[in-house]
Amino acid sequence: MTARILEGKEFSARIKDEAREAVEQLRADGVIPGLTVIIVGENPASQVYVRNKHKTCEELGIRSEVVALPEDATKDQLLETIDRLNADQNVHGILVQLPLPTAIKAHEQEILERIDPLKDVDGFHPFNVGKLVTGSPTLVPCTPAGCIKMLDLAGIEIDGKRAVIIGRSNIVGKPMLHLLMARHATVTVCHSHTKPLGDVTREADILVAAMGKPKFVTAEMVKPGAVIVDVGINRIAPKKLVGDVDFESVKEIAGAITPVPGGVGLLTVAMLMQNVVRAARLQLGR
Repeated sequence: MTARILEGKEFSARIKDEAREAVEQLRADGVIPGLTVIIVGENPASQVYVRNKHKTCEELGIRSEVVALPEDATKDQLLETIDRLNADQNVHGILVQLPLPTAIKAHEQEILERIDPLKDVDGFHPFNVGKLVTGSPTLVPCTPAGCIKMLDLAGIEIDGKRAVIIGRSNIVGKPMLHLLMARHATVTVCHSHTKPLGDVTREADILVAAMGKPKFVTAEMVKPGAVIVDVGINRIAPKKLVGDVDFESVKEIAGAITPVPGGVGLLTVAMLMQNVVRAARLQLGR
């Protein structure tokens, strides 16, 4: 048996179509949803991500602005920029591109918390985290939200399934836990102290790999027929990306699997666009 390949391009297009329709409805009411991305410094990978976000905004009719601050920008300069955008009614979403330069990286949490929770399209503000944990989510981190949306669009049942997440980050692992629980899955979160890990992962009907270790999940760790969601993106050579799952071996035993590249990564930007629309509606009281 060879697994069904869950191609990110297909699901991303469907998510963006939904966002485009919502943007058109807002524009018909005289509201142009706007996203502002703040980038500090010259990180090449960050510049690529920001260009992708800008391009996708333009595709969908979302007003896009990029605020570029120099590598030596201070924490106070960045906070002042966020304050200005918080006060701008034409800006519905604010995103600070991570990672920050070393000089201000220690202040990352303070910086993210400065963003108005209703404009926090990354879903990282403690207000939005709290809403997710208590079962009334508003703006949800884009990658885990994209994973859930993909499962739905693919017709994969979540209710009643055993789900296992490898990784407990604030960006993927923890929000994924709450999203899956909200859909009535029985969820186990594993990490570097989980022993024996393979015994736990082999129980999973849905296995989410998000620990940042290339090809860590092997066929021996997977239940036959399981759905494998590979969130990892690991560069093992200048032009070679792999996921946290050993794709070639696992695809022979899994029921469905996301590839890397071309899988979950494409969903993140698409879900960001949906968050911008959601943020605009929240600010309009809708």
